[in-house]
Amino acid sequence: MDFFQQQDIARRNSRLLVTLFVAAVFLLVLLTNLLVSGFLYFSQDYNVYSGSSGVQSFMAFFSWERFGAIGMATTATIALVILFKWIHLSSGGKVVAESMGGVRLLPQTTDKAERRCLNVVEEMALAANMPVPAVYILPEERGINAFAAGIVPADAVVAVTRGCIDHLTRKELQGVIAHEFSHILNGDMRLNIRLAAMLKGITFVGDVGHILMRSTNRVRTGARSNNEGPALLILGLLLWLLGWLGGLAAGFIKAAISRQKEYLADASAVQFTRDNSSIADALKVIGGYVPGTLVHAARAVEMSHIFFGQVEHHLWQVFSTHPPLAERIHRVDPAWDGQFIKRQPKHYPNPGTSAAESGLARAGIIAASMAATADVADQQDEVSAEEDAWFGEPADFEAETATQAAIPVALVRHSHEPLGAQALVCALLASPQAPVYQVQSQVLSESGVQGLAELTHTVYPAVQALGAPKRLPLLELCLPALKAMSLGQYRAFKTNLLQLIKADTRTELHEWCLFQLARHYLDPEYIQVKPSKPRYRKLAKVDFHLRVVLSTLAYEGGASSIEDSEQAFRLGADELGFNKMQLMQRDQMSVAAFSQAVHELASCYPLLKPRILKAMTLAAGADGAVTAEEREIVAAMAAVMDCPLPGYLQS
Repeated sequence: MDFFQQQDIARRNSRLLVTLFVAAVFLLVLLTNLLVSGFLYFSQDYNVYSGSSGVQSFMAFFSWERFGAIGMATTATIALVILFKWIHLSSGGKVVAESMGGVRLLPQTTDKAERRCLNVVEEMALAANMPVPAVYILPEERGINAFAAGIVPADAVVAVTRGCIDHLTRKELQGVIAHEFSHILNGDMRLNIRLAAMLKGITFVGDVGHILMRSTNRVRTGARSNNEGPALLILGLLLWLLGWLGGLAAGFIKAAISRQKEYLADASAVQFTRDNSSIADALKVIGGYVPGTLVHAARAVEMSHIFFGQVEHHLWQVFSTHPPLAERIHRVDPAWDGQFIKRQPKHYPNPGTSAAESGLARAGIIAASMAATADVADQQDEVSAEEDAWFGEPADFEAETATQAAIPVALVRHSHEPLGAQALVCALLASPQAPVYQVQSQVLSESGVQGLAELTHTVYPAVQALGAPKRLPLLELCLPALKAMSLGQYRAFKTNLLQLIKADTRTELHEWCLFQLARHYLDPEYIQVKPSKPRYRKLAKVDFHLRVVLSTLAYEGGASSIEDSEQAFRLGADELGFNKMQLMQRDQMSVAAFSQAVHELASCYPLLKPRILKAMTLAAGADGAVTAEEREIVAAMAAVMDCPLPGYLQS
């Protein structure tokens, strides 16, 4: 799957979204003018009772001056709503998850289903070679559903419903999580946020109308004139009607943009898991599960296009944000026999009810229990041990992660605790030279973080024994626990990292890589970070920066001679079409220059980035192999450039 090409397709979909949105706004302005003209026409008694009618009589109440004024007012209102919504949603994926009642899952959780979910997310992150995102759960939702939200991978979160983690096997859950990871890598998240902000602007008019209609009850009993009630009611009804029509347009736009992305995400899930049955079986379980994928959270309908499955029933498929379930299954499992998987539903306690509701509930329980008694034998026959979502699964999820990542289980367990995660990252930056290590230990002892220096000293030998190949996977495992710190703790943590790097009065390239990766993926959790905007359409505009990064990689890639460095540089430069570009002198190179060059390359357009990373990979592999250090440099570049690592470097 070419994720870079899919990101470019997502950007073209953004242009389609803007086109459809402009058409919807124009239609809304036109309908508003027609309704205003109609209101003025029918408010004149002589038009109704004197027989004055017809198109000419109606058009007498239309004027271009009023059309322009209404158009400007409507457009300005929609623009303000979009701006407010965009500012709100652009704070990161956690804002979206928390707005729907999501609760963050901490690595310290003792719930078996939650621990398994965290473990699966870690597995998928390692498979995709990206940092482990924060995981949220919608605890009151019985439907099997999930979503990924955020602007860039650095602030992405994955959210799942309680029904999802309770009713899917590990393999099926892997398929669902892999589906959401593909949305992150395909660049769909930014498009989804734009879509939500724009469509809120269209439907906001209806929200105002609904508020006005509800306020008429207070007007009738308040101190205002009784004549204001009918006027507000009519105005509210007209605005509600406009909002309803805008809602239809919004539903059509969401459906037009979303459905094809779901097919692509299903196919990407097969690529991630290397097993089409994972996503196919998850869809089959949903088909045989009574609550399906329904979600009842307050803002679920508004954000329906970001979910794994349909959050509500639709009378017409044209407004459905997701393809039909059977079609999705057939696409990934052409041999499907049409039978869904029956899974015994888990019963959840009601979150809280009133006394009247409790009485009705008790009456319903009595009636339901009589029917359930007759059906229980049949249900036990239908649900076998193999269909149990927990059949044959391991109890120690951390040990399984350790096995997959080839990292000692003790380090994996430390990575799930905020203090342990800090100690592991500090150990990654610890120097093997005794004098420098003593200075670094003193820095940690004076940091004010109790136990950090001692724990770093304890894990240091095991971390150093891992070597360069496991530095990035270990850092990525630490990210969820590091995101659980407070803002003050994070600032102290960054200060400690900088002081550790400066302990020997120089900055090594691998230290820059580790710090940039940590900063890039943790900053969005604590501060507002603006993602880089595409500014460079042609590589010629960034030729100097390309020369800097290629020269750095040629020298730092372990070349044994200047000839080897020249060969590595030449391979990368020729791949980019710069046949006359020359290798820079070694004394012209610095970590600061390399850092600035990488950040400038992050502003290239999406389809240029795979070419750049491919050139970097060719330069790194000029000697026939890509070392761990070279891979670390390319991975750090990919992270700063907000794009996935090429598939041939993920293994």
